[in-house]
Amino acid sequence: MKRLHIYIVKSFLGPFFMTFFICMFVLLMQFLWKYVDDMVGKGLEWSILGELLFYASFGLLPFAFPLAMLLASIMTFGSLGENYELVAIKSSGISLFRIMRPLIIIAFLITVSAFYFANNVLPRTNLRFITLLWSVKQQRPELVLKEGVFTNDIDGYSIRVDHKNKKTNMLYDVLIYDHTKNKSNESVTVADSAYLEMTEDKKYMVMTLYNGTNYEEEYNRHASKRSYPHRKNVFEKQVINIKVNNFEFKRRDESIFRNSYRMLNIRQLLNAEDSLHTAYKKKLRSFITKLTFNRVLIRNLLRRTTEDDSLRMKYEIEKPDTIFDFDQAFASLGRWKKKEIIREAIDEVRSNNQQINMSQNNLYGLKKKINKHEMERHRKFSLSLAVFIFFFIGAPLGAIIRKGGLGMPVVISILLFISYYIVSMIGEKSAREDVWPMFSGMWFSSFIFFPIGVWLTYKAITDSDIMKSETYIDFFKKLKKSRLFSWLKKVNEDSSNNQ
Repeated sequence: MKRLHIYIVKSFLGPFFMTFFICMFVLLMQFLWKYVDDMVGKGLEWSILGELLFYASFGLLPFAFPLAMLLASIMTFGSLGENYELVAIKSSGISLFRIMRPLIIIAFLITVSAFYFANNVLPRTNLRFITLLWSVKQQRPELVLKEGVFTNDIDGYSIRVDHKNKKTNMLYDVLIYDHTKNKSNESVTVADSAYLEMTEDKKYMVMTLYNGTNYEEEYNRHASKRSYPHRKNVFEKQVINIKVNNFEFKRRDESIFRNSYRMLNIRQLLNAEDSLHTAYKKKLRSFITKLTFNRVLIRNLLRRTTEDDSLRMKYEIEKPDTIFDFDQAFASLGRWKKKEIIREAIDEVRSNNQQINMSQNNLYGLKKKINKHEMERHRKFSLSLAVFIFFFIGAPLGAIIRKGGLGMPVVISILLFISYYIVSMIGEKSAREDVWPMFSGMWFSSFIFFPIGVWLTYKAITDSDIMKSETYIDFFKKLKKSRLFSWLKKVNEDSSNNQ
């Protein structure tokens, strides 16, 4: 038995490491495709790009572990079944569950390792990755030009643009003061528009001006008296090469993103959630006190937003002493009194509506921030447990389909993982928008795929032929002979006769 377990482990580890690096490569290519516009043309060194990809690969590990486990388990048991090794092992009296036992231990260890990585290592790498990526995105010297103000950060020039198009790098209503000769305002250029681009070495800013005028004063040293001739040049197109200095790559401070939810472990997330809940209830109480409602309703709403306290009174459901007929009392009032009551009611409704509109976005944004922290805390557990779930899906599925290699297992693994991802996104979106409870939304995919894994494991242990077409043909034949099919057929015939 020991030799058998060693053989099973060796058969599994090879495909697992191979598929793991394949998954990492595919996910990294997807990352590059997403952020290629932020990295190309920045004049970055290869060490910076390599460091960025290194940190990005850590963020992709939680997704690579489940996919690699699914693919490797299907390939391992599919290869054993294809070569009739499973049949030989089962014929000696060893059950499939005993064959899976060493791999179950490995899957459990990988699950624990994935959770430890997600809770302790990933927050630190996420902090460095986000900080470095933000630093790369800010590495654009042309962005120092602000709209509507003079920019003096470029040595020798003072430039003002009215507005600019960030996508096309077009500038409009450009005003340039040239101070490169250490003289103020002797050369002024005005242009309707300009196109801005950087050279490949990031040392020069090339500005192509369109439909403008250049005003320049010249000093005539040969004249008997000092004279300052004035020259005006009207142009349709003019190119200015502006040398830029001190725009090399700079790393931003990591403290900017340190308190973001992706950079926190479980203990820090719980502390942050507690603080956010306190702030949320405080703002909610402030919002309720500004509304005009029934006295009992206001009091009960305030009690619901207070922190848990053993001395806190329970919610009241007050019973009226007498029944007041408002319609009868209102009908007995005079015309002017009615108008006054209606006007006061409309003012209170408008005041409540104004308070709701003012506080709605603030409360909604704070609640979404709380949801993001709770989602990140649940995601650390759910993605780690997905490794274990996918093993119990892939191992019995490989034993059933009996196909090894990278053909059928890859197709099945991709379909299953895409299904898992879609279901997971549905649950996360529902939880984020408070449509579902947080626990139900974040664990929705696990609730669906874990029973599938249990069912597949049972079918594989009992040697059920669920992949054979004869199984489903026999099922539909039995269904056709059942009473339900006969009743449906009879109902259809009766409806046809009535028509």
